[in-house]
Amino acid sequence: MTKKQRYEYIIEYFSTHAPNAETELLYDNPFQLLVAVILSAQCTDKRVNLTTPAIFRQYPDAKSMSYATFDNLFPLIRSISYPNNKTKHLIGMAQMLVQDFNEEVPLTVNELIKLPGVGRKTANVITSVVDQQPNMAVDTHVFRVSARVGLTTNAKTPLQAELQLIKHIPKELVHKAHHWIILHGRYTCLARNPKCNECGITMACKYFEKNLGVK
Repeated sequence: MTKKQRYEYIIEYFSTHAPNAETELLYDNPFQLLVAVILSAQCTDKRVNLTTPAIFRQYPDAKSMSYATFDNLFPLIRSISYPNNKTKHLIGMAQMLVQDFNEEVPLTVNELIKLPGVGRKTANVITSVVDQQPNMAVDTHVFRVSARVGLTTNAKTPLQAELQLIKHIPKELVHKAHHWIILHGRYTCLARNPKCNECGITMACKYFEKNLGVK
C-alpha cells in the first residue's frame, strides 16, 4: 500500500465512522477553550474537565482572570500537573489578552504563541477547533499513532510530523483529522498495548503488517 493509498483508506474510514469527532475538553467559548488547553498539557482531558468548572465560575473571562492572584487561582488547579507554572501562565495569558487583544482570543497561530503558556500545539488546537483552520496539533498521541500507522516517516519532532500530515490530508479535513488521530491513540492505538483486535484501520497500518504478518 502506498502512502497515498494509506491516507485515502484512513480518511475514508474515519469520515464514515467518526464524522463528528471533536475535542473532549468542555468549554463554552474560545477563552474557556484556551484555558482548558493550557491546563491539558501533560494532563488528561478528564482531569481538566473536573477542574475547569470551578475556575470558570470564578474567572469567566479574560478580564476577571487578569485580576487573579497566584494565591487565589492556584488552589483551583492544584490537582493539575505543573500547577505552579500553569497558574502563572493563565494569569499572564489573561493579562495579555486584556492589554493587547481587547480581551478577545486571537485566532492566528502567530498571535496566539505570544501568550504565556501557549506553544504551537496549543495555538493549532485553538485555531482548528474554534475556526476550523487547517492546522494540525501534534501531541504525544498524534505523534505516536502517525508514526506507528505509517502516516509519517522518520519524523523526529512534532513540527516535522505536522508538516507531513498536512501535506497529505485535504485542507478541509485537517481540523477533523487531529481529533481522529488523537482519539484513536487515546482509546485504541494505546502506547504500550495497542488494541489491534478492535481497530478498524489495520489494513492500512504498517505496525499491524509488520507485527502480525498481514500483507
